[in-house]
Amino acid sequence: MKKRLWITGYRSFELGAFNDQDPKVQVVKRAIKDDLVDEIENNDLEWLITSGQLGAEQWASETAIELKKTFPTLKIAIMLPFSDFGSQWNPEHQSALLNLRSQVDFSQSLTQEGYKSPIQLRNFQQFMLTHTDEALMVYDPENTGKADYDYKAIKEYQGKHPDYTLKLIDFDMLTDLSEEMEEERREW
Repeated sequence: MKKRLWITGYRSFELGAFNDQDPKVQVVKRAIKDDLVDEIENNDLEWLITSGQLGAEQWASETAIELKKTFPTLKIAIMLPFSDFGSQWNPEHQSALLNLRSQVDFSQSLTQEGYKSPIQLRNFQQFMLTHTDEALMVYDPENTGKADYDYKAIKEYQGKHPDYTLKLIDFDMLTDLSEEMEEERREW
């Protein structure tokens, strides 16, 4: 069975990463890439789905776009929770989201309405849970952030749907990967 993966996690500001040249971004992207390659090669991953949020979600989309060169059957979707998602961002971030949306296989808003209430975000979580088979989070439950809402929703959903899996890329994993990447650089 082909799988659909929801990727979410920390926002860029929560990690103190404010541009793509930040070494933290490269570590997160490498962690995501390693996991995606494993999912494609061993678990029949077909779709990666995000909301295009700044940080882990956009980095995942960028990574997947690069991986499509090697794995052309991988598909990427950016599902926006409401029609004016990202409109409050600065122009550079709005442009980045627009650019990403133009490169993915599918992108649409869950509703054609603009943001009205937090219920739209809960509806979005429910949509993601019922339209994916598993989740990958760049997240550490001991260091909460905005993605904690998604983490709790996934954990609650797992209580009723034990086949739904959640994999975390936590700070320990990122630290280990950072050290590994630094060692690789020194060997060059």
